[in-house]
Order: sequence, then structure tokens, then C-alpha cells
Amino acid sequence: MSLLEQYVTEAYDKPIRDCSEQELYNVLIELIKDQSQEIPNNQTKKKLYYFSAEFLIGKLLSNNLLNLGIYDQVNDELIAQGKNLMDIEQAEFEPSLGNGGLGRLAACFVDSIASLGINGDGIGLNYHFGLFKQHFVDNQQTSLPDPWLEGKNWLVKSRRRYTVPFNKFSLESTLYEIDVIGYKQETKNRLRLFDLDSVTPDIIEDGINFDKTNIKENLTLFLYPDDSDHAGELLRIYQQYFMVSNGAQLIIDEAKDKGSNLHDLADYAVIQINDTHPAFVIPEMIRLLGLEGIEFDEAIQIVQSMTAFTNHTILAEALEKWPLADLEEVVPQLVPIIKNLDARMKAKYPKRPDVAIIDENKRVHMANIAIHFGYSVNGVAALHTEILKKSELKAFYEIYPEKFNNKTNGITFRRWIMDANKELADYLDQLIGIEWRESHNLEALLEHKDDEAVIEKLRAIKFNNKVRLNKRLKAMQGIEFKEESIIDVQIKRFHEYKRQQMLALYVIYKYLDIKKGHIPATPITIIFGGKAAPAYTIAQDVIHLIINLSEIIDNDADVNEHLKVIMVENYNVTSAQYLIPAADISEQISLASKEASGTGNMKFMLNGALTIGTEDGANVEIHELVGDENIYIFGKDSDEIIEIYANDAYDASVYYNQAEIKPLVDFIISDEMLAVGNEERLNRLFNELVSKDYFMTLIDLVEFIETKEKMYADYEDHDAWTKKALVNIAKAGYFSSDRTISDYNRDIWHLETHHVAMDQ
Repeated sequence: MSLLEQYVTEAYDKPIRDCSEQELYNVLIELIKDQSQEIPNNQTKKKLYYFSAEFLIGKLLSNNLLNLGIYDQVNDELIAQGKNLMDIEQAEFEPSLGNGGLGRLAACFVDSIASLGINGDGIGLNYHFGLFKQHFVDNQQTSLPDPWLEGKNWLVKSRRRYTVPFNKFSLESTLYEIDVIGYKQETKNRLRLFDLDSVTPDIIEDGINFDKTNIKENLTLFLYPDDSDHAGELLRIYQQYFMVSNGAQLIIDEAKDKGSNLHDLADYAVIQINDTHPAFVIPEMIRLLGLEGIEFDEAIQIVQSMTAFTNHTILAEALEKWPLADLEEVVPQLVPIIKNLDARMKAKYPKRPDVAIIDENKRVHMANIAIHFGYSVNGVAALHTEILKKSELKAFYEIYPEKFNNKTNGITFRRWIMDANKELADYLDQLIGIEWRESHNLEALLEHKDDEAVIEKLRAIKFNNKVRLNKRLKAMQGIEFKEESIIDVQIKRFHEYKRQQMLALYVIYKYLDIKKGHIPATPITIIFGGKAAPAYTIAQDVIHLIINLSEIIDNDADVNEHLKVIMVENYNVTSAQYLIPAADISEQISLASKEASGTGNMKFMLNGALTIGTEDGANVEIHELVGDENIYIFGKDSDEIIEIYANDAYDASVYYNQAEIKPLVDFIISDEMLAVGNEERLNRLFNELVSKDYFMTLIDLVEFIETKEKMYADYEDHDAWTKKALVNIAKAGYFSSDRTISDYNRDIWHLETHHVAMDQ
């Protein structure tokens, strides 16, 4: 009797074939947890603590089976019994612990840290309802709680509890843990998520509204609660401090357990701050070391020698700045420390107000704390890091050039090809051997670029993935598309700088062009996915425009045979695992200089989609790797855009009045659109584009249209197109998160890597 059969018999006393998908999921999660318990935690002396507000880990069933090395064995056994893992995984609730690229990157990183044998845990919060569950009503986004904890899940309750002091009360935390199993590793790490037992969904009213002042009952309800009012702003501070105080106490306890006297804490721990959300860990760690009897100056030195900061943005508004008065209201114990740190910097750099921690408006700049009182500052793509040095963080680079370094982002191949595109992964095994699964070097694929059988097989795999996506969309939303169509995808959180609105204007162009009788040779399916923050009105207006366009096109017999527009509801990691392998075209069209890196671009590339993009973020490095002929670059470059901003030289109305652009923007408030849409939303979006357009949608629109038309024309030479796709796959190895983490460890963390189980 196999291991799986033993578990099924013990749980349900019947054959595998007679079990429901839910029953098999219940069995598999217990089997995996038991297998994981037999793997010891990594116990090297020095340990990484990766602090992040988000960990968008996705469903873990297949990923854990892969990393345990039993995926094929279990899958084959299930198939022999008339079952399959894809169906079983539908029973798994997707952990709602993140939102976008920041959280997905953190998830890839903890996977790679474990897979490289590095001792490192993720530190975050256990959000009960994540960001929100997106639902469309009247062609508009609505927000609902996402109750992922209701299902059987991977969380294990720890015995560790800590007291976190706030101004008017203290809260006792509960620590939950998820095992992070490395690929073919004999040790494991953990994702450690702090929570409150007093949090209750009962305070949620309609949608995702709740009493933001009731901290004991709301603290870990939602990721990024709406901070458009003062109560929401304070709640963000409560959340961030709760995360870092718990994490800092955990670091001190674990170091003591290993024999640290805390004067040598930096020999036992390194902290990586993932964006500014966890930056309170610096003053909090100084405070805690003071309580342990360590003098203030030494505490600063200890913390500075063990803390590193990753900057993930170029947008000034994303670099958090908290009013000092708010910190005095929530965490007054940190205020004297922050004032002391600020005074030291002002004394050291009296003529540099641009590097102050507390500015003239009495706002505390979290990034400035992290840069001054950490030892490393990294950007996440080559272009991003250079922009930080030359522009956004220039003042700091002039002071601390030795702290700045680049660590281009990466993705875990285990999820994004071995799991998401198993047919392609298995075919690569046949073509180039299995070594790529650990080395992630796919360059040997280039030897097959002119092999007609290989090109035909890659095209067949792509088609099979389109069939799989079609089944998913039909099951989830009742939507179907033509499987022979070009699949053109933009999936990411909605933000004006990512320019989903520019692709929507292209949809309008294509709709009107088809109405004129210009029929595309191959049907086109354009798919959007992503959420807009509840307080981000314009981003929600863009979603509304896209869903309206979908309805108009579906109901137009002249067009709907040739063009389809889909807005995926409640886009998440699971949706991405269907969309990315099916995509022919990857939309990476952010305004140059605004996207720090992107990781979706890497996932699409790995799965054989061709990029249409600006020279922004990691698109620059993709372009360098694949060459001009295997990517479609358009638009103004970052230097041009930065100069336009510096000179306040952009006038949206000048572009709006161009003959090629005006009809497209005007369509937003046309009778046809107003007949299906919300007039207030459409007028607001129209006015934003023609009068402000801060992220310059219109500046690149004409060139974008020309480039998309060229792409669609090039697609008609199917062999040439698939050869381009093959080159993209072959060159994707650089973007493995294992490479990224190796770079972090070599240049920043300096931790041991162990591939053999350590004694407990």
C-alpha cells in the first residue's frame, strides 16, 4: 500500500477513486505536513529575518509536493485512480497575505532562501481577509472580505506569544507558522505570521468597512486598510509596529537561545527590510536592546550593522512619511528614539535638510531611517538602482555610495514553470536534460531554434495552455474565448503609472478599426487582471472602462468574432498560473522611470510570451538578454520622462488634440459608452486624461498602437514568432530568484548555506 493510500484509508476507509476532491485535499495537506515535520529547521548560527508587510504565497499544495520531491509520484497515482492534482487543488483556499509584486517577490524569496539552504524566515502578519475579494457589480469593482482562513490551511499555531506596547494599551500576540520547504533540501525554514486572538470579523459591516478605531478587534483583519482618513492612517502604524515589535522580540529570543549576549547580536541575525513598511524595526530594536541593558550608542551600532533595506519604488508617495504626532499617539516609546536619530543626522549633515529623518512639517521619513541606520540599500533592477542613485535618493548616494547596490528581482522557477506549466517543463527535460531544474540555465534550448519539430511542439504546448485557461475562465466567470486567438495579457495591480488605461485606449482603437472593416487575420483576446485599492478612485474608473468595453464588444456582431476583452475577477496567484502559460503577449507598458522592476515580465518571458514594453524596470535587462528582434520596445525612455517631470513640460491637452488620439479618448464619454457605464466615473476618467494625465498615458499612445499592430502582424508568421518565444524562454534563467538570493547572500547577508540537515 502506497503512502497516499495509507493516509486515505486511515482518514476515510475507502479507495482513492471514491474520494471527493475535498477529501483528497484534506489527506494531502496532512501527508505534506507530516513529511515536513520530519525535516529539521535550519539551525546555522546566523539567521536572516526577512520582514515584509506582504507574502503572496499562493496555493501551496503542488509547490510543497514539488519541493518534497514527490509531485510526480502523487500525481501519477492520482491519475491512475481517475483523479488529478489540478482538480484537487481547487479545494485549497488561496492564502490572502499579499496584493501585488512586493508580496509575490517575498514569496519567491522565502522559497529560494530555503532551497539554497540559507537559514532565513519570513516575518509578517496573519491577515484574516487579505486585501479584499474583488467582485464586479454594474461593471464596477466592489470589495468583499476574503475569508481564506475558513478552509483547511497550512498554518500551525506556535506557543510563542509576545506583549506589544502601545500608548493606551498593550496587546498579546499569537504566532502562526507555515513551513517553507526548500527544493530537495534536508532542512526547512518558516514563514512566521503574528496575529491577535481578539481580532473578530463581527465588526465588519458592509463590504470591507469596519470600525478602524477598535484596534483589538481589527488589527490583523485586512492588509493595507484604507488610510484616506486619520483613523486608517493610525491603523497602518498600529499594524506596522505590531509586526516589527513581535519580530524584534523573536530575534532577540532566538539569538539568546543560541548563546548570544546581545552585544554580539549581529553575529546571530541579519534583518532585511522589504520596502519601508517594516522600517520601525530599527528604532524598536534599539529600544529593546536598551531594555536589555545595552547603551544607546552601542544599540545603534548593533542595529546598523545587522539591518539592510530594499527600496521597491520610485514614486515619492510610496516612500512612507508618518506625522510625528501620529507616532506620539500610537507608539510614544519610539518618538524619543526617532528624535535622537534625527538630531544625530541633522548635526552630522547640517546643510542637508533633504536627508533629515523628521522634516520641517514634522513628518517622519521611514526610508531615511532605513538608509541612515542600515548598512545596505538596494534597488531591484539595474535601471531602478541607477535612478535611485541619480535622482530619487541622490542625496543619500552622495553621502553613502558604499551602501548602494543592485539586486535585480527574480521568480521561482518551481512555481512559475514546473508547477504552472508542467507540460513545458517536462518537454524541456526531454530536450535539454533535467539539470535546468536546479541550475535554471535554459540556454541549451537555443540549439533547437531551427528545429521544426521543437517549434511545432512549443506551439502545441501554448495552445494546450489556452485550452486550460478557457476552461478556467468558463468555470470561474462563465466567459469563453476563441482558443485560436492571440492572447494578449496585462495582469498587475491597477495604478495609473502601470497604464492599464493606455491598453484600454488601444482596445478602443482596435474596436473602431474593426468597425471600419479592417479585420485582423487572427482573432485577438485582450485580458486584464488586477485590483484597485479601495480609495484609488481613478484606478477603479479604469476597471469600469475596461468592463464596459468588454460588454460593448461582446454585444457588437461586427466585432465580437474578431476581438474579445476580458477582465478577470479577483485576480490572484492561481489565476496567474493559468494566464501566464497561455499568453502570447506580455504587456509591460508602465511609464518609463516609474516601475522599479516588475516580476510578471519575467514569468511571461519564462513561459514563452513576447514582451511589449517601455524601457522601464527589468524590461531593460530582458531587452539586453533577448536582443532587439525578440522584444517590442516603444515609448520615451526614462531620461526623457525624468526631464519632462523636472521641467513640468507635459501638457496632456496637446496630445489629446492630436487627430489619432482625440477620437479614442472621446469614446470614453460617447453615447455608446454612457449607455452601459456610470456617467460620473467615465467623465472623471475623461477629464483626468485630457487635463492632467500625471503618468502620461497619451505621450506614448501613438507609438504603442503602431507597435501593437506590428506585433499582431508578426504573429501571422507562426514559426518566426515561436522562435522568438523560444529565445525568451532560453534567456530567462538570469531571472531565477535563486540567482537573486545568491546575490543578496554574497553581497549583503554573508550567511552559511547548508545542504545537509543540521542537528536540532
